[in-house]
Amino acid sequence: MTALETAESLRCELAVQQIACDVHDGYGLALVPVWVGLVVWCDGERFWWRTGWSLRRGRFVCAWHPASDPERAAGWIAAIYAELQERHTPPWLLPEVAGMDHGPR
Repeated sequence: MTALETAESLRCELAVQQIACDVHDGYGLALVPVWVGLVVWCDGERFWWRTGWSLRRGRFVCAWHPASDPERAAGWIAAIYAELQERHTPPWLLPEVAGMDHGPR
């Protein structure tokens, strides 16, 4: 499968879990932006995403999952999504301020 096809399969599995996202394709990779700070890369063989920062190595730590199993990958990503959404919800997405003008974005 191509990067775009695997990313689309992940997007569909995330939609089943009520997580709306889109897919961006180019240069042999596809991206699935899920939430602020959570982007999943696809190359047709695996999905991978950042999970933290290594002080010792001075770089991001990533997790990955085989693209042949988008349902299980969506489960891992949905768990991270829920945690991030709880910790970091941009003000313009909060129900009590919906419709307010927050200025340029």
